[in-house]
Amino acid sequence: VQLQASGGGSVQVGGSLSLSCVASGPPYSAPGMGWFRQNPGKEREFVAAVSSNGARTLYADSLEGRFTVSRDSAKNTVYLQMNSLKPEDTAVYYCAAYAGPGTMAIMQHEWRMTSWGQGTQVTVSS
Repeated sequence: VQLQASGGGSVQVGGSLSLSCVASGPPYSAPGMGWFRQNPGKEREFVAAVSSNGARTLYADSLEGRFTVSRDSAKNTVYLQMNSLKPEDTAVYYCAAYAGPGTMAIMQHEWRMTSWGQGTQVTVSS
């Protein structure tokens, strides 16, 4: 599956952004989708994940409830709504797909993800 992320940009502290990730290719059958982020010189970190049917979600503890992940299976699209943004949220955000068995917790680990999008930059300034 191929992933195309979009929606990044620049926003002031406290603002909101919504990222999208469209999946395409034969076939769209990823059981789960996740969002990760990375800053230069740092490891890529888990942000959020959503199950194949959208019923279950998982978030990094550090987000403190500010982000919401969801999916629209009819549009083959996963979303990340980011509210109350902070300067430390500045990063390149990547969407990823997981094509395998297991629990939601597996998608916290980038090495388990099977497909990656190209990344979209989010910059939060004060």
